[in-house]
Amino acid sequence: MKQLLHTPEGVRDIYNSECNRKTEVENRLRRVFKRYGYFDIQTPSFEFFDIFSKERGSVAGREMYKFFDREGNTLVLRPDMTPPIARCASKYYGEETCPVRLSYIANTYINHSSYQGRLKERTQAGAECIGDDTSDADAEVIALVIACLKTCGLTEFQVDIGQVGFFKGLVEEAGFGEETAGELKDLIEKKNFFGVEERILKRKLPGRLSEAFLKLPQMFGGIECVREAKKLTENPTARAALMRLENLYQLLTCYGLEQYVSFDLGMLGTYRYYTGIIFRAFTYGTGEALGSGGRYDRLMCQFGKDAPSVGFGLYVDNILSALSRQNIPVDTDTVDTLLLYEKDCRQTAIRTAEKLRGEGENLQLLRKRSVKTLEEYRVYAENNQIRRIYYLDGEGLHEVE
Repeated sequence: MKQLLHTPEGVRDIYNSECNRKTEVENRLRRVFKRYGYFDIQTPSFEFFDIFSKERGSVAGREMYKFFDREGNTLVLRPDMTPPIARCASKYYGEETCPVRLSYIANTYINHSSYQGRLKERTQAGAECIGDDTSDADAEVIALVIACLKTCGLTEFQVDIGQVGFFKGLVEEAGFGEETAGELKDLIEKKNFFGVEERILKRKLPGRLSEAFLKLPQMFGGIECVREAKKLTENPTARAALMRLENLYQLLTCYGLEQYVSFDLGMLGTYRYYTGIIFRAFTYGTGEALGSGGRYDRLMCQFGKDAPSVGFGLYVDNILSALSRQNIPVDTDTVDTLLLYEKDCRQTAIRTAEKLRGEGENLQLLRKRSVKTLEEYRVYAENNQIRRIYYLDGEGLHEVE
């Protein structure tokens, strides 16, 4: 019986004040999405496995929760929101030629290894701008990320921006195969300087190209690091990626957001469907990113719609953790009043409660038990953050001090 009270590893219950804070943060995020012109969308909690198959470049198959339907089809709990939304956009907006803006708040499920200590079910809030290949769309999405984090109450955070096109251009110039490129990508992403050096020096690449690979793990900082990187390559793909970053930075200065952004050319992302900019948001007090995103110009084609796109997901649980550790309060709409009444005053109590609720008060109506004292109800109200208690008895309605 005791085991029935526990949750499986990697999931947890959220209740009382924490649940109130989470709901408030989610509502704030929804309002920001609306202000930027995004429309809500909901997708199923589980999909066909093929939506997230290896060709899509999403989460590794071993980290998905898989099961079968009655027809024997393999289904998975969604580990990532981007492929389902790409599927929806292709199905319902297949003929739309203007950009489609969609937003969501939903849970995702990833079966991480137990030693990592990470949640396996987490709430993600995100937005996708589908059918727009411009840097303007990139800038708007990053501006939306920043607006979301500020609306949640955070003030000290950074959005690190990378460009997978730069790395692809260098790999193209070096003539590396898929396996070598994959190994290098993992080493660079992990900032493993020695591992990168060991593999690059064995290849005996031209001096400037070799220097570009060796410096890639430490190419992070302000816009200057992007400009310095341009000196290390003449590859058209790599230079186009860097020029796009410069253009993006100019657009972000138009938004007045340059203080919130930095660049990291060694950030290459875990999802293979990214084709251009990628980014992650960080703050102090939490070890994980607050969210991530990027441009995926070829993913939609796999679902039948040629639509270059860009989007992001914010991890609501990580945002709440950061707010808590930074002692940033989240004002919530809680129960204001507890109205206690004696049995003989039931009719008056109900009418009083309905009147106060009609005036906008959040009120809990509770018949007083003779075995409980007013002090016990005062403790109950305090534990549930109920600010005041009214007591209705034969002498009338009065507030309990």
